[in-house]
Amino acid sequence: MSDTLASLRHKIGGAGELKSVVRSMKALAASSIGQYEKSVLALTDYYRTVELGLVVCLRKRGNAIGEQPRRLVSASNKVSAIVFGSDQGLVGQFNDLLADFAMKDLADQPGEKEVWAVGERIRSRLADTGLAPVGLFAVPTSVNAITALVGQILVETEAHHHGGEIGEFYLFHNRPGPGATYEPVSQRLLPLDEKWRLRLAGLPWLTKSLPEVVGCEEQTLQALVREYLFVSLYRACAESLASENASRLAAMQRAERNIDDLVADLSQRYRRLRQTSIDEELFDVLSGYESLSTRANTESRGTS
Repeated sequence: MSDTLASLRHKIGGAGELKSVVRSMKALAASSIGQYEKSVLALTDYYRTVELGLVVCLRKRGNAIGEQPRRLVSASNKVSAIVFGSDQGLVGQFNDLLADFAMKDLADQPGEKEVWAVGERIRSRLADTGLAPVGLFAVPTSVNAITALVGQILVETEAHHHGGEIGEFYLFHNRPGPGATYEPVSQRLLPLDEKWRLRLAGLPWLTKSLPEVVGCEEQTLQALVREYLFVSLYRACAESLASENASRLAAMQRAERNIDDLVADLSQRYRRLRQTSIDEELFDVLSGYESLSTRANTESRGTS
């Protein structure tokens, strides 16, 4: 079906309206990236503070790792994971890359696999890879909503710990990089075992002064462990949201370039068709003029 001037004008107008929507989504994604990046930056200092507090407690207790709260250590061979994805589309390969990364990483882990998904899109993608999630959490829509999500995850984790079902617990999410890039990463959150303690014990203290725990050491350790779990989940979620919006921003930038190319092509076709239409009208006028001129000359000679 050939285009007409009216249809081309309609297409150009529709492309312009679509570009306005894309620009709005770009602005929204850019502003969202800022708030999540600030949240991650602020959390980094706090995360470091919590780790240093744990260093003090664990060094004070020496190698008595068996004295850690038993509810944090499990002998189960079940491997559990939280995968932070997205609820919405227009994020490019955001969910696909993360799902493939989680599948390959968990495939190397022995034992039964149990996965929770944060986001409907990543849930569907994980199901396609053979890791059908046993639970689903909604993706937070703002920084303030992350706390509620982390609370839900901790409650779910605690319930499985009481049942002795979790052996190792992993976090999978996308971490933002320079520009609008990101990469999938993983973190083993549980159990808090000897390997975890040795990693913390290797962190250097900032000064030459020996730190001390003021108050009950057991309560201080448990409080710091709770903060460690909370901050780890919060940071993973914030980094995932920053990466999601970075991916959406990149997708909108590509869409804007495609729309510009489409509008340029449609405008060129419109100008070409309009010029053809004008030429045809001129030819009709000239043909009519020539026809009238020929008729007038003929009648003039006949009258003579």
